[in-house]
Amino acid sequence: MSNGEELAGILLKGSVTDAWDYIEKYNHLSNLEIYQDIITPAMIYVGQLWENFEITVADEHLASGVCDFILARLASKYKSKSEDHDAPKAMFLCLEGEQHNVGLKMTASLFEEKKWDVKFFGANLPVQYALKAAKEWEPDVIGLSVSIATHLPKLKEYTEVFTYLPKKPTILVGGRLTSMYNLQTFAANNPLIITNLYELNEWISNYQVEGRTNAIN
Repeated sequence: MSNGEELAGILLKGSVTDAWDYIEKYNHLSNLEIYQDIITPAMIYVGQLWENFEITVADEHLASGVCDFILARLASKYKSKSEDHDAPKAMFLCLEGEQHNVGLKMTASLFEEKKWDVKFFGANLPVQYALKAAKEWEPDVIGLSVSIATHLPKLKEYTEVFTYLPKKPTILVGGRLTSMYNLQTFAANNPLIITNLYELNEWISNYQVEGRTNAIN
């Protein structure tokens, strides 16, 4: 049994204590490693069970709820807010109709660890409200999550409207569909497609290095 399947079984039992005890076995790993190598495979496996009608929607929600507890506890180690008022800003949201936001939470957490100013809007945010928030807050990065194929037509709408912002943000797109489709064909204006959290972490680090270099020059 893989780590993902083992943790999935614990999540589906609904015990936050057992789930946290399992995660603590990996406290020698970084949050990034736990997110990508332990939690992500577990939630993918839960999703596969649901798609194959081996568990119910209630089971899937129970597993997601326990997972949310784990993520919040892991993220709390880095929750001290940066005093840097010039810190780059990132906002994260799921497309309208999207309810699966575990991956998005892990993404937001990685940005917070790097001392970004983060706003997490979560699941199912209609495009008009996302655009309004972006106009008011002027983020440097907007992260979008899409996990259900029937929602892909909305991706072009979201990636299109953000190009009209006075301050042009970098658009990141992630979700489980990145391994199944060429999401560039469903998006406008060539957003950055993120396929895993290691790739994302490298991008954040490079962004910060470039930003500091530009500031010095």
